[in-house]
Amino acid sequence: MTSFESFVFNTKFEDLPSEILAIMKRSVLDTFGVAIVGTTTDISKIVSGYADAHWCAGTTGPTARTMFDGTVLSPEGAAFVGAFTIDSIDGHDGYSPAKGHAGSAILPALLAFCEDRNGAGAPLTGREFITTMAIGYEVSYRAGLALHATTPDYHTSGAWTAVGVAAIGARLLELNAEQLRHAVGIAEYHGPRSQMMRCIDHPSMLRDGVGWGAPTGVSAAYMAQAGFTGAPAITVEREDAAGFWQDLGDGWRIDHTNYKRYPVCRWAHPAIDAALDLMLENELASQDIERVRIQTFHNAIRLAGHNPQTVDEITYAIAFPTATMIVRGKIGIPELSPNVLEDAEIRRISLATELVETEYFNKISVGERWGDVTLYLKDGREFKSPPRKPKGDQYDDPLSEDEIIDKFHTFADPVIGEKRAKALRSAIDGIDSESAAMSWLDDLVYLPPE
Repeated sequence: MTSFESFVFNTKFEDLPSEILAIMKRSVLDTFGVAIVGTTTDISKIVSGYADAHWCAGTTGPTARTMFDGTVLSPEGAAFVGAFTIDSIDGHDGYSPAKGHAGSAILPALLAFCEDRNGAGAPLTGREFITTMAIGYEVSYRAGLALHATTPDYHTSGAWTAVGVAAIGARLLELNAEQLRHAVGIAEYHGPRSQMMRCIDHPSMLRDGVGWGAPTGVSAAYMAQAGFTGAPAITVEREDAAGFWQDLGDGWRIDHTNYKRYPVCRWAHPAIDAALDLMLENELASQDIERVRIQTFHNAIRLAGHNPQTVDEITYAIAFPTATMIVRGKIGIPELSPNVLEDAEIRRISLATELVETEYFNKISVGERWGDVTLYLKDGREFKSPPRKPKGDQYDDPLSEDEIIDKFHTFADPVIGEKRAKALRSAIDGIDSESAAMSWLDDLVYLPPE
């Protein structure tokens, strides 16, 4: 067992197993792709304007730029904009056992801290960047597991990614052990203990809490650096959380990171995948379908979304995205545009979709996501899928490298252009080479699209 302090401060690039390094590189690419298309959303535009007015850089303090825009803000402001921007497209990586996502907070916060390092200290190398990102993910995942195991409410990812962000901030700001303890304690205490199911029941721009979790973690590190004290983080130090940290440094939770095929809540993915398989295997058209039955676990049923009125409602829905797959055979960025709400065939099938909660799926969906679909045809035939999990779980059913790359370019090319997207992918691919620097951020990440 490695102590929390030693893991945060002393983990080196050479300590990363090859499979963990590969996952982290995949997450950088995947998260940047989601961030790029996220800049086109109303959420991103609103929070960018808000941050420009309210999270301005101080005259003497550190500064950071926003991704794919370059606006100069405080590090907290840049992390705030970046996290909301990534979270505005629910297509980023996740960790099912903790019921949430780390990258949407860790990546923008890490970039903000890098900007500080570039201005006031030794710039980060590519290897240090990817190592620090792995530390942030691992701490976040374990804090999330501890939080869910020790509190009754299902809290958003912002509640526990704040702890991971504070930890990497302590590393990059070269805090001491006592300051690290205060930083994670401040972050956990101030982190957004927002109830995820409120946003499931009432979809809105609130999303997964990382928009506030990321800047909370950033500010916690700077506050600890300044001498501000915090109570010990219970997700790290309380006795009933100890089991989630006992193999820290020996095992990695990162190896269960998952990647999404579709930019909607992952709880809906088993039904979406099952519907797609049934349509293809039986050579069906949407006009053949009379009604649909989805069986799955409780929280997925809460997604509902038979009659969405906004794009935000599509993101946290199950009936409408499944109907979209049945009608269009895909769920990409065009399927998250407002005009999809006017598609009469999608709406017909969505309204004809029955959602059924079963104890079987409730039981087997602990730490996983399961469901099945039955299609009832107008000619009286029925086709039922076997129970299935969504594709994309890194541990047992991963997306291929080609699928990850295709997803990145599908998101990135229309916004920043194919040439720049290829250059960004190449830079990320070489991030772990011995001489890799992070200077490519200036031209490939911080410049606005042409």
